[in-house]
Amino acid sequence: MTASDKNRATLQQTGHPGELFGVGEEMWMDVIHKMDEVYSDLLQYEVALEEKNAKLEESQQFILSVLTSMSDILVVCGRNGMIEEVNRSLEDFTGRNLASLRGTLVFDLFADEASRAQARQLFARFGDQGVHDCELPLLAKDGRAVPVSINCTPRFNAVGKSMGMVVTGRPVGELRRAYQALRQAHDDLKRTQQQLLHAEKMASLGRLVAGVAHELNNPISFILGNVHALKRYAERLGRYLNAIHAGVPQSRIEALRAELRIDRLLGDLPPLIEGTIEGAERTRDIVDGLKRFSAIDRDEQQRFNLTEVIERAVRWVSKGTRDNFRIRLELPPQIPIVGSPGQMQQVMMNLVQNAWDAVAQCAAPTLDIVANIRNDHAQVRFHDNGPGVDDKHLAHVFDPFFTTKAVGQGTGLGLAISYGIIERHHGRITVSNHPDGGAVFVIDLPLATGT
Repeated sequence: MTASDKNRATLQQTGHPGELFGVGEEMWMDVIHKMDEVYSDLLQYEVALEEKNAKLEESQQFILSVLTSMSDILVVCGRNGMIEEVNRSLEDFTGRNLASLRGTLVFDLFADEASRAQARQLFARFGDQGVHDCELPLLAKDGRAVPVSINCTPRFNAVGKSMGMVVTGRPVGELRRAYQALRQAHDDLKRTQQQLLHAEKMASLGRLVAGVAHELNNPISFILGNVHALKRYAERLGRYLNAIHAGVPQSRIEALRAELRIDRLLGDLPPLIEGTIEGAERTRDIVDGLKRFSAIDRDEQQRFNLTEVIERAVRWVSKGTRDNFRIRLELPPQIPIVGSPGQMQQVMMNLVQNAWDAVAQCAAPTLDIVANIRNDHAQVRFHDNGPGVDDKHLAHVFDPFFTTKAVGQGTGLGLAISYGIIERHHGRITVSNHPDGGAVFVIDLPLATGT
């Protein structure tokens, strides 16, 4: 029954309202309508209040769950430092429940009078701005003074008035252990990275042993042949000189000179010696290049000719490939670069080796290497006629450990190392697929100044 129904029943029982109160029926009906509206509003307010109360309880449960799950200790206190709320971590740390902590001073949580005085001073001086990463000892439940990294943040009401502060902290021992573990992991990662980088270089060197051995074989064979010839010439010169010193007649000396071909021998000596020196210097250059390539990365800054580096890389790699692997070079005579020629040679050899791996199954494997100088930069393009790079892999080609080769055939570090070397030389390297097929690697490097 609504309020108006009750009022009408009352009127029916008491008779005509005007007879009782001296007012008309119309006025009474207005009053009844107003009462109906007020009653309806009260019902709406009650429903809204219940909804807000449910949301408030939900918010309280959420806040309670957050406070309970926090591993750091947390204290909410008023302007005078009186504790109003704590979380479970603080209860576990101190061995006291909320009931015994509420209403006590936050300064009583500290281990000794000196730390309490320091806390009062800090909170008084920096309370409005907050205190960050201040190490103070708190009294643990076992009586120990445990260093804790303290953070204090002021809290304000809706109009900006200070309501107190929120204090959080974490035992410093945990932070130190976490930091030590992080530092150890970082050191291990750095050592592993260096080992992997060096292993990749040694793996590349191992793949090129056959080519380098062939490269060394030519000058060494040339030197060996010349040395054998010089040995025979030395024996003939010895016989001739011994005859002269023994006082042999002049006619016999002339006959012996013709028999031993002394005149021809003397004419052959200069080219033999020059050839031996040239072969030795060639061997020295090859060994020196090997030493630079196999050495652990050094921050070298010297001027060198990139054209020579590319040609040497092509020569070394091609010796270990099939005879039908064609490498076409279009290089200017001089590409002056400043940096590490050994590191740059590693990049060039890696790109040539990768191109060979990509075209190894092709009927006519080909690699075009074209270099151009534009303004103050040099651009080197490596274009092979292989299958190219899958579009989904293009963005990951230079990622460490990324490889499309079979297990055991690649570490996925070669291009990542090359990318880092090019960056250290203030250049950039990109990869794309050629419209006519095959992959294209482009290296852009700044030229040495003063060119």
